[in-house]
Amino acid sequence: MEEPDSRNTPAMASSRNTPFPPPAEAAETTPPVDDSETIAPLPDGGGGGGDPPPPAAGRKRRRRKKQFPGMVPTACLRVLRPSSARSASVVYNEKLLDELIQMQINDAGPRRRGRGRPPSSSLRLARELDVEALIAMAVGFPIDSLTEEEIEANVVPVMGGVAQSNYIVVRNHILARWRSNPSVWVTEAHAMESIRSEHRALVSTAYAFLLDHGFINFGLASAVIAAPRRRPPSLPAPTVLVVGAGVAGLAAARHLLSLGFKVAILEGRDRPGGRVFTKKMECCASSTTPGVVAAADLGGSVLTGINGNPFGVLARQLGFPLHKIRDLCPLYLPDGRPVDTVIDSHLESAFNQLLDKVCKLRQAVIDELSSVDVSLGTALEAFRRAYGFANSSEERMLLNWHLANLEYANAAPLSDLSMVYWDQDDPYEMGGDHCFIPGGNGHFIRALAENIPIFYGRTVTRIQYGCDGVMVYANGQVFRGDMALCTVSLGVLKKGCIEFVPELPQQKQEAIKRLGFGLLNKVLMLFPHDFWGGGIDTFGHLTEDPSDRGEFFLFYSYSSVSGGPLLVALVAGEAAIKFENTSPIKHVERVLGVLRGIFAPKGIEVPEPLQVICTRWGSDKFTYGSYSYVAVGSSGDDYDILAESVGDGRVFFAGEATNRRYPATMHGALLSGFREAANIARASRRRSTIPVMDKVDVMEDPLNLDYLFQTPDFSFGSFSVLYDPYSSGSDSTSLVQVGIGDKNSGSASLFLYCLIPKKIVMDLAEIADDDNRLSMLYRSYGTKLVGRNGLGSAGESLVARIKVARTANLKT
Repeated sequence: MEEPDSRNTPAMASSRNTPFPPPAEAAETTPPVDDSETIAPLPDGGGGGGDPPPPAAGRKRRRRKKQFPGMVPTACLRVLRPSSARSASVVYNEKLLDELIQMQINDAGPRRRGRGRPPSSSLRLARELDVEALIAMAVGFPIDSLTEEEIEANVVPVMGGVAQSNYIVVRNHILARWRSNPSVWVTEAHAMESIRSEHRALVSTAYAFLLDHGFINFGLASAVIAAPRRRPPSLPAPTVLVVGAGVAGLAAARHLLSLGFKVAILEGRDRPGGRVFTKKMECCASSTTPGVVAAADLGGSVLTGINGNPFGVLARQLGFPLHKIRDLCPLYLPDGRPVDTVIDSHLESAFNQLLDKVCKLRQAVIDELSSVDVSLGTALEAFRRAYGFANSSEERMLLNWHLANLEYANAAPLSDLSMVYWDQDDPYEMGGDHCFIPGGNGHFIRALAENIPIFYGRTVTRIQYGCDGVMVYANGQVFRGDMALCTVSLGVLKKGCIEFVPELPQQKQEAIKRLGFGLLNKVLMLFPHDFWGGGIDTFGHLTEDPSDRGEFFLFYSYSSVSGGPLLVALVAGEAAIKFENTSPIKHVERVLGVLRGIFAPKGIEVPEPLQVICTRWGSDKFTYGSYSYVAVGSSGDDYDILAESVGDGRVFFAGEATNRRYPATMHGALLSGFREAANIARASRRRSTIPVMDKVDVMEDPLNLDYLFQTPDFSFGSFSVLYDPYSSGSDSTSLVQVGIGDKNSGSASLFLYCLIPKKIVMDLAEIADDDNRLSMLYRSYGTKLVGRNGLGSAGESLVARIKVARTANLKT
C-alpha cells in the first residue's frame, strides 16, 4: 500500500490557539515515496559484485510496516514546528524519534555546538511541544485528533476547533510530564504549573481522562502503590469478578482497585501470568559438571518496541535493566555453512518488494472487491512465480526462512493469514528496540500480582449475567458480583470452555470463529556452558524441506539475561502444529543435530543439554494456543467486536485478542486491562445515575450481614467470627467471614464465608499468616469458602439466631 501523501496527512492545529505562548508556525514537508515496479535481481553468488546494501534491521519478531491512508507513520512524521526554513526538509525517522523520546526521558535538552545564539523562548517552547507530541504519539494517541475513548468521555464540548487543539496540547503535556519520571504521582497542580490559569478546566478534563484510563500514575512505583484509592463510582463499592490472572486480568484488577472497586480474580492455574511464565531451570553441580541455573521464559519473552511501551514504564519503576536484542543474526545452511551476506541482503530486499506487490494488490481488493480475501501465502507464491524470484536452491531456502519468520510474527502458517488484513496493526506498532528483561518477565508478573486477591485452582465454566449482576461458576462454587471481566485466551473462547448465559450475541460468536489463534512453540535447553559465544543474541538455520521451514529456524541466546547458558529454539508455522504430536526426545535429537551441523565445522563441540523443556501451548487447556492473528475472512474489526461488553455493561472482555492496535503482544494485553477497567468504571457511573423504576417500599434489614460483622465476637488477620449466641460449646457452629485483600489498608475486595466449629476457629487463630490459615482450612478440614448466598439452610438458621440475639440486646 502506498504511503499517504501530504494531502491526506492532517497538519497540527495552529499554535496561536494553544495554552502556551505561540511558537513558530509549522511547515509542510513531503516524505519521499519509493514506488518501484521491479524486484531487484539477486547476485550470482559469492562475495563479489560491489558493496552489499546495508544490513537489514535485526530479525526480531516484527511485522513489516505498511501504512494505511489517513494514518501518520512514525517513520514519516513531519516536523510540527521547524525552527527555521532549513528544517522544512527534515523528516523524522524512527531513530530520531527514539532519540527525542530518550532526550525527554533523561530530562536533558539537545547539545548545542559552538557559541551560536541561544534559541528564543518561543523556539524552545516549540521544541518542547514537538517532543511532547512525539511522546503522546508513541503511547498511541493520534497527532491532531481525539481517540475514540476521548470522544466517548466528552473531553471537549465541540469536536474540532480551538478547544480540541488546546485539549490535545494539554493532554500531551501532562502525559509527557509523568513519563519523564513515572516513579512519582503527578497531580493536577503539577500540570497547572506550566498551563495558563484560564485553561484549568481543560487540565482537569485531560488529567481525569488520563488517570481513569491508566495513561498516567499507573504501575508499581512506591508513590503509585501508596496513593489513596479513589472514591468508588457508587456506594456500596461495586464488585468485579475477573476471570483469569494473566497480564490483562492483573492489570485490570490493579487499576480497578485504585478506582475504588472490590475485586477478586478467579484463576484456573496454580500461578498467575497465563501465557507469560518464567520457569527456573537448573542442574546441581557434580564431579564433572558445575552447577548452572537459568530463568527461562516459556511464553511471552520479548518486549516488542520499548518506546511508549507500558512495560518499559514498569521496568523503570522497578529498576529492571533492559537488554537490547542485538541486530546481528547470522544464518546457516543445512550443511553448516554460513549464508553469503550479499545474497542474504539482496534476497531480503527482494522479499520486502514482494510484500509491497501484495500490498498494492490488496489495496485493489479493498477498493473493488471488499468481500474477497485470499491467504497471504497464496498471494506471495503467485508473485514469486510471476517475477521468477528465488529459483535456485539456496535462494528458495533463504526465502523460506523469511516466510518462517513471518509465520513466527503471526503465530500462524501463511496459508491461514488474511492477505488483506494480516498486518492491520502495523500503523500502531511500538517504536524503539526490542528488549529482554534479565531474569525473565516473571518479575513483572510477581510484582503485578502482589496483594491482589486471587483464587487459584478455580476453572470457570459458566458466566451468567442479568440486570441485577453476574454469577461465575468455578469448581462447584458460585461467585456473585456486580460485573465480570473475562480475560481468557481466544483459544479458550473458541473451544467453548465457558458457557455464557444468556448466549453471547451472534456478532461476537462469529468474530470468535473468524479470528485466528495461532501457535508458537519453543525448545529451551540449559547447557553446561555457552558454546555458541556471547557476541550474538540470535542466529538462524535454513532447511531444505519447505514444510519444515519453521522448525528450529531461529535460536535465541539467553545467556546474557537468564543467569545461565540457556539457548532457545523456536518452532513456527506448520512445524509448530506437528511439534505437539511428536515425542520430546525426538525434538531434542533433531535440534542437537541442527546445532552440531552448525558448530562442528567450526571445531566447536556441542555438549548434551543438562535440562530441556519443550512447550506445548496448543495442548494447554488454559490457552489452546499462543496468540491471535487475522485469519482469511477476518479483519481488525473482529478485535473490536471481541472487546465489546455484553449484558448492558455486566460482562466485559480483555486480553491481547481484544486489542486491535496491539494484538499478540504483552503490552497489548496490559493496555486492554486498563481499557476495560475504565469502561467498567464508566458503566458503573452510568448505572448509578439511572433511577430505579418500580421500587418496592420495603425497609432495608438493619441487621444485614455487613452490619453484624462490624462488631464480630472474635477476629484475627482477615478472619472475623460470629459465634452461635445460644450454644457456647467448642463444637458449636461459628460463622466465619474472610476478607480477600488487605483489610488494614481498606482494600478488602470481597468477603467469603464458611461454617466451622468453634474449636477450629481457635486452631486457625493460632496459625500465623492468612495464607497458611486458608490452606489449613481447605486441606486439613476440607472447608471451602462460599458467597453470602451459598451458606445454605444451616447458615441462614445461624444468621437468624444471631439477629434475634442482637435485636434483643438493642432493645435492652
